[in-house]
Amino acid sequence: MKAPADLVLLPQWVMPIEPSGPADSAKASFSAPSGSQHPCGTLADHAVVVQDGRILDVLPAAAATARYDAAQTVPLPTHALMPGLVNLHGHAAMSLLRGFADDQPLMAWLNDHIWPAEKQHVSEALVRDGTLLAAAEMLAGGITCCNDMYFYPQAAGEAFLQAGMRATLGLIVLEFPSAYASDADDYLAKGLAMRDALRGEPLLSFAFAPHAPYTVGDATFVRIGTLAEQLGLPIHTHIHETADEIRDSLKQHGLRPLERLARLGLLGPNFIGVHAIHLDDAEIELLARRGCHVAHCPSSGLKLASGIAPIAGLIRAGVNVGFGTDGAASNNRLDLFAEMRLAALLAKGASGDAAALPAAAALEAATLGAARALNLDSQIGSIVPGKRADLIAVDLHGHSSQPVFDPVSHLVYVTGREHVTHVWIDGKLKLNDRRLVDLDTDDLTARAAYWRTKLTA
Repeated sequence: MKAPADLVLLPQWVMPIEPSGPADSAKASFSAPSGSQHPCGTLADHAVVVQDGRILDVLPAAAATARYDAAQTVPLPTHALMPGLVNLHGHAAMSLLRGFADDQPLMAWLNDHIWPAEKQHVSEALVRDGTLLAAAEMLAGGITCCNDMYFYPQAAGEAFLQAGMRATLGLIVLEFPSAYASDADDYLAKGLAMRDALRGEPLLSFAFAPHAPYTVGDATFVRIGTLAEQLGLPIHTHIHETADEIRDSLKQHGLRPLERLARLGLLGPNFIGVHAIHLDDAEIELLARRGCHVAHCPSSGLKLASGIAPIAGLIRAGVNVGFGTDGAASNNRLDLFAEMRLAALLAKGASGDAAALPAAAALEAATLGAARALNLDSQIGSIVPGKRADLIAVDLHGHSSQPVFDPVSHLVYVTGREHVTHVWIDGKLKLNDRRLVDLDTDDLTARAAYWRTKLTA
């Protein structure tokens, strides 16, 4: 008698991500026989079986057909099936500020454009609409989970739930007032209340999100460190994004920002440093020794002329790296396929080592590495029985994708978000043949037009 299953997926290739395969994916051969395992863990002619939102089994396609009686079987004969991408850093609601202030360095961009606009316009309604718009873009591009930092996180959480998308909500903290909160204590109180209100939602998790060392004081950082340890939450903050940030910290505190946070007790396995562009060798070693994580946002760093993070050195030292899009206001695209490719190319060019960030390592950083930083790697990030069924199908059939010698290489260097055809989160279909299932794109376009008019009035 066959075992029941909700869903059986039959792709051409399965990219399980773990256990990791050989690092030298560029030499992968495409001549392995049907049903065998390619280098980098890639499985040909295998099935992924889903039951109750979890991955039940990964096995050869013929064996799956014989073993399981599925309510639905989805053939994907020209596709690679992989874990959903995890966006390790973003400001989802800032999708409504896409293109609002381009071609500016970071502090001019913030002080002269973004912060004044936010002071006048940020509200629960803007955050809800902007987050829905971002969720639609991310889902259509294969991002199934994101780590968000913005005002009114409860409104963002409600929007992610409406979209059916997994998210880590940041308990944002600054010292200065905004429409959302009056001071650091108020930010923390509202963030903790938000966590209490939404903590029963299985798609949502939480992280402390102090904005940056230049907007958060020592006493507040110490309090966040204590709360994070008590509650078991990550700490997610911008760090060493610009050279000016470091110069100003030396002038004000007599310490570089990372050293300051280390002395305040913030650095550890729950720390996610965003950008981490201007690091010296001692700081890379410090991040590695403390078990910290880095959210690498290459497009944003280039667009704001902040610099290029030393990813090759971080990886050599053993620092766990994931990729982030940052917000659409400083990147203009929430596209992790683009970030993955750019990160791999920049690592090679900046280090002079063509193997600095090989395709397999980039693919792992965009999935399991980011999940590990969010303490979600026991749930998502790889295709392993028992994990949640957050999966995406990428079509490699088109002429621009031929020939396929190594599907791992193709996913990093050839394909883009436009090749994503299907997305499942918790085994539920969210993108079907490139069409969003739960979100009305015409409505989202109308909402964006409304906010464009308000923001430019």
